[in-house]
Amino acid sequence: MELRHLRYFVAVAEEGHMTRAAERLGIKQPPLSQQIQALERELEVQLFRRTPKGVDLTDAGEAFFDEARKTLAHAERSVSAARRTARGEQGTLAIGFTVSASLNPIVSKIIRVFQERYPGVSLVLDEHGTSELGNLLRTEFLDVAFIRSRIGNGAGISEELIVQEPLLVAVPASHQHGKQNSNPVDLKAFKDQPFILSRRRVSGRGVFDAIYDAALRACRRAGFEANVVQETPQILTSLNLVAAGLGVTIVPASLRNVRIPGVRYVSLARGAQATAPIYLTFRRSALSVSATNFIHIARSQAEL
Repeated sequence: MELRHLRYFVAVAEEGHMTRAAERLGIKQPPLSQQIQALERELEVQLFRRTPKGVDLTDAGEAFFDEARKTLAHAERSVSAARRTARGEQGTLAIGFTVSASLNPIVSKIIRVFQERYPGVSLVLDEHGTSELGNLLRTEFLDVAFIRSRIGNGAGISEELIVQEPLLVAVPASHQHGKQNSNPVDLKAFKDQPFILSRRRVSGRGVFDAIYDAALRACRRAGFEANVVQETPQILTSLNLVAAGLGVTIVPASLRNVRIPGVRYVSLARGAQATAPIYLTFRRSALSVSATNFIHIARSQAEL
């Protein structure tokens, strides 16, 4: 039995007439009658009884009619699902990100735009350090990831710069520059301050995270070496130590949205040239259609 046999049967049942059903199906009436008779022989039941006005379903035909329509509907849903998946309109997309990258408005906008365009795709979000995200990409547990530090384009991984985010200084609320709505400050104003910076090794290669490196470079450009009195594994840990009054830290501007009692955020003057990057990383091969669609959206949003 083929699906076309079920379509022929349902058309005849709904029309109650062989000729009208044949016209609806776009075939001749004699071949349609032959197909229905062949179906009855295969099922070993009579599906229709002839009447002066056409055909009526038998009791067996009524039972078969309900199931045939369900089968056809299920088949149509299956075909539609396969086509949507092939277009990247449904399925699952696994997205990874570091803590600080997830807070950037460009990253959240990319995810929002993707979800609006492809509402049938389920998103699985995962937060890890850069090294872990790289491993999850390589082993195909993640489709794409937003990272701060480059993990290298080797081993089948591509990296594309999404945004260079300005840095700012987080200070204790009691700090002289910690007043609400204060004007941008020259980074050199903090040359005598104790710094607390987050520092995480990337891939065991002696390379450290981009925010740490960017902070040190910005201080050097301002004419001084940062007096780093404490290194932490997480930015949020650094902010908590700032709240305790142990020093100041340099963080991406999007961290301004993290409200921690006792912490104030100070914008840097334009000349500071202090920024930290965010890269979109993904495998060069074995990409799903959904991942490809996500990358296209990320590229378009990064250009806006």
